[in-house]
Amino acid sequence: MEWETVIGLEVHAQLATRSKIFSGSATAYGAAPNSQANLVDLAYPGVLPVLNGEAVRMAVKFGLAINARVARRSIFARKNYFYPDLPKGYQISQYELPLVAGGAVDIVLEDGSTRRIGVTRAHLEEDAGKSLHEGLAGLTGVDLNRAGTPLIEIVSEPHMRSAKEAVTYLKKIHTLVRYLGICDGNMQEGSFRCDANVSVRPRGADKFGTRTETKNLNSFRFAERAINYEIARQIELLESGGKVLQETRLYDADRGETRSMRSKEEANDYRYFPDPDLLPLEIDQMYIDAVAATLPELPDQKALRLMSEYALSGYDAGVLTASAELADYYEVVVRDLGGHAKLVAHTVTGDLASLLNREAVEIGDSRIRPAALARLLARVVDNTISGKIAKDVLEAMWQEGREADAIIEERGLRQISDDGALEQAIARVLVAHPGQLADYRAGKEKLFGFFVGQVMKATAGKANPARLNELLKQKLHA
Repeated sequence: MEWETVIGLEVHAQLATRSKIFSGSATAYGAAPNSQANLVDLAYPGVLPVLNGEAVRMAVKFGLAINARVARRSIFARKNYFYPDLPKGYQISQYELPLVAGGAVDIVLEDGSTRRIGVTRAHLEEDAGKSLHEGLAGLTGVDLNRAGTPLIEIVSEPHMRSAKEAVTYLKKIHTLVRYLGICDGNMQEGSFRCDANVSVRPRGADKFGTRTETKNLNSFRFAERAINYEIARQIELLESGGKVLQETRLYDADRGETRSMRSKEEANDYRYFPDPDLLPLEIDQMYIDAVAATLPELPDQKALRLMSEYALSGYDAGVLTASAELADYYEVVVRDLGGHAKLVAHTVTGDLASLLNREAVEIGDSRIRPAALARLLARVVDNTISGKIAKDVLEAMWQEGREADAIIEERGLRQISDDGALEQAIARVLVAHPGQLADYRAGKEKLFGFFVGQVMKATAGKANPARLNELLKQKLHA
């Protein structure tokens, strides 16, 4: 039987506020356990939550960015369940009346086509604490620093059909919240994570299969692996005559597999009801318009502008706009270089990106600043060095922290553009390879590349490629 996968994601993005959503406790990462939890976070009797207005503004900003409906009136609810790191015995969230509903984002698939992924809702809620196990000799500790940290939970429609599509959507949301400045997107610190709802059904069927929810996936790689494992597990189970159980599962990164955590709860299991300590959240159009006025240029808008302004391909524009910092870096280099947008794009998305990935460094922490890269590329533009030599100079700049000109001069890397010197090198190569020369002149024109390589070897890679090709053709056909 041919199977179709159905995937929906619930993304939890920690809002970049300085204090928690219902208390004044700090949200800074890395503090000593329980040093950022006050009486509200600890659920002492008689304390009352006070809504953080900045969290509301950030959630509205996200809603506007995905063209969703921003509710003028929304309700906070209590989601009741017992867990050791949830002091109140319930989580304050939103249920029937969320702040944001009905938006969408567009993702670009591997074949270049675009798919629109619906966003059912994005609601405000508080995070729970964290259970600790390391170094406690068989015991479990509870750190409540995260308790009350503001989140938006972004719930997609089940529109994705493969793990790759799901990760592409996840990356798009990750890019968007960082552009908006509402979440730092740090997945290792838990600021951005997702739960994956996965089911399979016979291709062509209208009814969804039974879904499982894999919790707390905190890297793109783990999300893809967990979803693919779950797809394969469910198909194997169904084809062997078994049934998929609706349950919550965890991903074991060491084993590369998901395992059962608990049976999946339904909404009524949480006994949602409006929180009596919090008034309905009411905002007006003037407030929404004020937030809309603060929206930055969004990734899709920026990509279209780069394509129009710099004649870039859709692929290059998409890579460059994966982060606002990368796009800004690119535009500064183009400005400093005075143009040559495609050369800059090729370098930034190719050689520089390779260095960044190798060192696991973000563009904002690059050892090569935009002005320094522009000065290197200026030497390619004025034919001082070739593009091939520029790669070596870039590597040296990264390792040594020095300017391109100093490296070029010290290592004698200036490109040979003098016709006399190039003609002498070509003559020596032709004399040294009479057999290949005769074969070329007999019609084996593919040997042209051989002669180019030999001259490059003879000049230590410093021959001007364009001028070399012109002169070599003249000599070969003389």
